[in-house]
Amino acid sequence: MRAVTVSPRIPGSLRLVEDWPEPAAEEGAILVEALAVGVCGTDQDIIAGERGDAPPDQERLVIGHESLGRVLADPTGTLHRGDLVAAIVRHPDPLPCPNCAADEWDMCRNGLYTEHGISGLPGFARDRWRVQPKFAVPLDATLARVGMLLEPASVVAKAWEQIERIGQRTHWDARTVLVTGAGPIGLLAALLATQRGLTVHVLDRNTTGPKPDLVRTLGASYHTGSVNELDFQPDVLVECTGSPTVVLDSMCRVGPNGIVCLTGMSSGGRTIDFDAGALNGTLVLENKVVFGSVTGNRRHWEQAVAALVRADHSWLDSLITHRIPMSDFTTAYEVSDEKVKVVLDLTA
Repeated sequence: MRAVTVSPRIPGSLRLVEDWPEPAAEEGAILVEALAVGVCGTDQDIIAGERGDAPPDQERLVIGHESLGRVLADPTGTLHRGDLVAAIVRHPDPLPCPNCAADEWDMCRNGLYTEHGISGLPGFARDRWRVQPKFAVPLDATLARVGMLLEPASVVAKAWEQIERIGQRTHWDARTVLVTGAGPIGLLAALLATQRGLTVHVLDRNTTGPKPDLVRTLGASYHTGSVNELDFQPDVLVECTGSPTVVLDSMCRVGPNGIVCLTGMSSGGRTIDFDAGALNGTLVLENKVVFGSVTGNRRHWEQAVAALVRADHSWLDSLITHRIPMSDFTTAYEVSDEKVKVVLDLTA
């Protein structure tokens, strides 16, 4: 079968292999026909050789962690032939650590977890894959065109769960949310904020293209410029750019008792002249909380399914600006400001 692969840590090694072996039985009992995979910044990092690890005893890694497939066979009876399904990306470490033992593998303590298409487990950019029932998430049939958004939606579902838990530390009446970055994670974070009835603002550098309309269609306000130029202090700030300057400005900008959730990844190696003492003062005196959030566990994936089913499906579909056939796979991984969400179509 076909599979999009890389030699981990080797830049420029992206290849479409036409004779990749069928998924091994030990990967899971459920056999799935791949329909599509979403493309994200993690894939770009892996292709650039900055991260990624192949499964044991293999030289190449099948990439793609934002899955969507249709069940071909499930001898366990968990799912039925024809059901739509996505696969949870992270698996617990084999020891396991206390968190992984409690099925909170998103909070792994020792870093020995594995992740499909990223570290130690084959990804989903291949014609067929297998999944264990525990990591198979069924999807409503109405999500057939947009189900590959479940993985990024699970990331922001976890972020919002954590925000709301932190908010319970005091009388909490959050009304205003600022999302920095109008990429897929930022837009989905804004979607989940609007579903909570909050007043939502999104900040991004793009002045043209589809992002402003996507934000406004949600009923949110779109801004450009810097965080410091905004004329309000949000109660909650979800940072999705990973830009060090935006991260620091966000910590300062959020209002008293405010919560800052960091979801964007910074590359590191860059220094900024910044008044750390002033930041410390405002965090302490105004009871602010800053925390990071990344991949979710099964609970968050199920929350994400509910959010996507509840959403305007035409809006979700418009979030996917490029659907690229497998035959043109290299185009899917080319970086462009014109792209919001790119999907590799494995049926074409």
